[in-house]
Amino acid sequence: MHCCCADWVSHLARDHAGRLAGVARREGVSAVDALDVVQDAFHTLLERTDVPSLREKPDDAARVLTAIVRNAARNARRRHHRAKPHVDVDEIGLSAAEPAPDIALDQAETTAQLATCMSKLGELHRHVVTLRVLEELSGDEAAEALGVSTGHVAVLLHRARKQLERCMTAA
Repeated sequence: MHCCCADWVSHLARDHAGRLAGVARREGVSAVDALDVVQDAFHTLLERTDVPSLREKPDDAARVLTAIVRNAARNARRRHHRAKPHVDVDEIGLSAAEPAPDIALDQAETTAQLATCMSKLGELHRHVVTLRVLEELSGDEAAEALGVSTGHVAVLLHRARKQLERCMTAA
């Protein structure tokens, strides 16, 4: 049974995606894997036969999503799920695909600083940055999701970027 209620799912995602990603992270998966786990959890939720009754009970839907995320994250971190095939030493190159430790540290510091700066933005500015920059929605799509005009989205994004720029250079 498939649910065709985009508004309900959008509302659930807006209200709970961040918290669900935190649940997955606490279960030991990486940030990228946590996002995958949350997305898969929403897909799993929509495949359930009791979706119509869950639509009437948003708190129950949130609890079911939390349980799905927790179980999926636990499965994702299990060793057999992450097992990688053995590679002959002669088949791999000597250069690492990962950045040098000092570069990785700089990137981690920048990421932490950006997260702090994002948290200082107002809710509407954060949503605009998330939709336009992170989710790569068009201005029209972001405007529709936020219920504002496309021009307003452009202004909000410009102001948010300026605030982020000031915050990043101040630190």
